[in-house]
Amino acid sequence: MFDLDPWTLLTILALGAVTVIARGFFFLSDKPWTLPRWAQRGLQYAPIAALSAVVVPEVVMSHGALVSTWQDARLYAAVAGAAWFFWRGGVLGTIVAGMVVYLPLRIGLGW
Repeated sequence: MFDLDPWTLLTILALGAVTVIARGFFFLSDKPWTLPRWAQRGLQYAPIAALSAVVVPEVVMSHGALVSTWQDARLYAAVAGAAWFFWRGGVLGTIVAGMVVYLPLRIGLGW
């Protein structure tokens, strides 16, 4: 039923060991460990960078290529959401503003 190659098993065990060692490394030290100031500052931008890496390609690309027309509801919804965020702030309002623009364009006009 299972075709288990010895190299596959060795790879799984080695990756498991590396993961356990990497995660447990910080527990081995007796003194408290702190990140340098530059690393702490860089980690503040990590969620924004990760979100941008997911959302931006979804907005500006269609079927693996850049959007070639202005008749795309996602572009206008992204602009409306960004405008709301800079005007009033708040995530819920940003989502609602984007969807208020997106849905009529997508459903009504078929963009």
